[in-house]
Amino acid sequence: MIDWERVAELRSEIGAEGFAEVLELFLDEVESVVMNLGRKPDKLGDELHFLKGSAWNLGFRDFGAICQDGERRCAAGNAATVDIPAVLDCYGRSKEIFMGRVDEFLSAA
Repeated sequence: MIDWERVAELRSEIGAEGFAEVLELFLDEVESVVMNLGRKPDKLGDELHFLKGSAWNLGFRDFGAICQDGERRCAAGNAATVDIPAVLDCYGRSKEIFMGRVDEFLSAA
């Protein structure tokens, strides 16, 4: 569900302080989009594209993949087939797993 190698790579690239900032920005921005996902059907593809990129940047592998699938559906004119509750569930589970280990990356030297 989480690509821990990507998380470690990002942490290594930007350091603990930078990682903390990226995490805070991720949570703020992604939570905002997730809370309103699908409320503007004409923007669903753009929202899923944003979520996909954000997810993969921080190692949320499965969440990024489900967003990519939804984005492709939107691009093909099938936005109505996007399972928004499944996207939200995947985000919630991914976030829970991630937050359970994030302190390792915030405090690592």
